[in-house]
Amino acid sequence: MNDRSETLASQFFDAAIGLLAETREREADRIAEAAGLIAGTVAAGGTLFAYGAGHSALPAQDLVYRAGGLALVNLLSVPGTTGVDVSPATLGSALEHVAGLAPAVLDSSPARPGDLLIVVSLSGRNALPVEMASQARSRGLRVIGVTSVRYAEATASRHPSGTFLKDHCDLVLDSGVPIGDTTLHAEGVGAPFAPASTVVTCALLQAVVAEAAGRLAAGGTEPPLLRSANVDGGAEWNERVFAEHADRILWRRAAPGSAAPAAAPLAAAAEGPAGGAGQACGPQGSPSPARSSADATRSATS
Repeated sequence: MNDRSETLASQFFDAAIGLLAETREREADRIAEAAGLIAGTVAAGGTLFAYGAGHSALPAQDLVYRAGGLALVNLLSVPGTTGVDVSPATLGSALEHVAGLAPAVLDSSPARPGDLLIVVSLSGRNALPVEMASQARSRGLRVIGVTSVRYAEATASRHPSGTFLKDHCDLVLDSGVPIGDTTLHAEGVGAPFAPASTVVTCALLQAVVAEAAGRLAAGGTEPPLLRSANVDGGAEWNERVFAEHADRILWRRAAPGSAAPAAAPLAAAAEGPAGGAGQACGPQGSPSPARSSADATRSATS
């Protein structure tokens, strides 16, 4: 295989680039609308949350404690479903099918009316993301869903209502990723392979964040962005952001019963998804009472 275009690696790059180009054109208006929702929430004093289960947690985590990202995005975590951090890993998939978890998670989370939740689910068919979106909206949150709408057209919902994630959102961003997630077939390889959902969904959400930052600046609000841990002055910059937005940066708080983290390590945002130090907000994260003083501050400054 001397021709680079014939290698499977190059074919995957071509497939991923093709999906990115299609998404850029197809979702342009909705990217702008999503950016407007995020910028409006930030400017109004609201807090941002992101949720995903299994590998759909990766794009959600990529928004949290991210160099160049908005400091106000907090991970809404459901224990056992965030990435593949549970053993056996198949347990996470099983939990995503269970109805009734989302209300408990939201009831014990710091999320409040006026906040915004991004729900990521490639298929959008499982009970947990469907209920996370519907329950969040019923509690007064704005919801942006990120999914591949193709699944709703060709698969059955696993929620008792028969609905999909896309049916419970204020706005839907369609990744357009093929059903099954994979992009390649090859002779002698029994299953399709080379998944592209993480590449496409991460890029789609980072495009939204970039546009939101521009809209905030255009409206006279400095975007609360983090700088890298590995550039001079990054720690000082981040400390200022932390101080100015302490009531909405929930991942910086220590979990109940643990010692408060030192300021220096937290002052520098990591250059990878979730930074490895973010505090998730869920049943094991900051309890609702911890937000009460923040709510009072928000009301006083709104």
